[in-house]
Amino acid sequence: MALRSQDGGRNALRFEDDDLATHSSLEQEKVEESVEQLYSNFHRRSDGDADPVLHREKHLAYLKKGLRHLSDVYECLDASRPWLCYWIVHGLELLEEPMPEETASEIAQFLSACQHPNGGFGGGPGQLAHLAPTYAAVNALCILGTEEAYNVIDRPKLQRFLLSAKRPDGAWLMHEGGEEDVRGAYCAASAATLTNIITPEMFEGTPEWIVRCQTYEGGIAGVPEMEAHGGYTFCGYAALVMLGRERLIDTKSLLRWTVNRQMRLEGGFQGRTNKLVDGCYSFWQAGTLPLLHRVLMMEGDEALSKESWMFHQGALQEYVLICCQFISGGLIDKPGKARDFYHTCYCLSGLSIAQHFIGGKYNHNHVMGPARNELHATHPVYNISPEAVVQANSYFGVLPVPSPNTSS
Repeated sequence: MALRSQDGGRNALRFEDDDLATHSSLEQEKVEESVEQLYSNFHRRSDGDADPVLHREKHLAYLKKGLRHLSDVYECLDASRPWLCYWIVHGLELLEEPMPEETASEIAQFLSACQHPNGGFGGGPGQLAHLAPTYAAVNALCILGTEEAYNVIDRPKLQRFLLSAKRPDGAWLMHEGGEEDVRGAYCAASAATLTNIITPEMFEGTPEWIVRCQTYEGGIAGVPEMEAHGGYTFCGYAALVMLGRERLIDTKSLLRWTVNRQMRLEGGFQGRTNKLVDGCYSFWQAGTLPLLHRVLMMEGDEALSKESWMFHQGALQEYVLICCQFISGGLIDKPGKARDFYHTCYCLSGLSIAQHFIGGKYNHNHVMGPARNELHATHPVYNISPEAVVQANSYFGVLPVPSPNTSS
């Protein structure tokens, strides 16, 4: 795959402020300068002949260390400990690093301690059940894929917790007495579909509520009447896909908004209009496009490619590989930022999406650089491996759906 950033005409891709400088435009120009410097330095060092390399071993070392030790910097994430498990375990999964049985058992036992007595998972042992760490815990347990991991999940109580978070209008509360937004619908739908606990009433009104969150721009906001955002857009649309109601939304408007979030010079994605590039949107935005591709393909859109997604896959890979790899392992938001497990997980997830085109019977890999750069494929709805989704569906699918009236 040819490097887009070798093109000498990159200046034509720079942001134009129309002679009206603002705080946002000045910040955009700073980011473009830092990205351009990295691209130029890379090509100068390689004499234009080398391809960017994924520093696999460094990233593995960073992730493995995070399973055993976290610095005091992570104290602020004490209420996000299942998330840390998921980010790390999924990163290892994408890098195709085998999980030792003992380590998998220890992770399962820790997540069991995070499960609330009344169902769902909290941000840590003894914490209030919350839809976000519930999603993270279920995903992490499904990646582990052992019987011990699956049996951690108390399905009847999880079902009861999800039903308690559902609002009459179809919206979802993140936790008891908490905020409602599109994340709740996605987290609930993901956990419910993976563990086979959906009831007919569970998502009644939810697709219609999500559609109310689509803005005039075409993206999806956290709640109706707010600004379209990449994370909310993915959550809302993926939830509609899981519920089989994706055709309710204005697909073409959503597609137009999403593809226009890929930055021209940087190659990565921004989260909102007039915002800066951020490595995490390599998944949140790029991950929406395979879902849109699938819907348009089912509708018989003959303009669709049978080899690539509807974004510049090479440009995104360049951004992640050249601009987002921290020198000692882990990945980052943008040049000059610190590494963390969140951005490591979602930069790698987006890189995987950009490498793998899986469209029905058509499968094509678009791997920039050496073959060793290739990551494991990730499922664009759940963001765990397709094999983990199939295995979870096979395990939980043969179990009866709990009855809400008899959940203990």
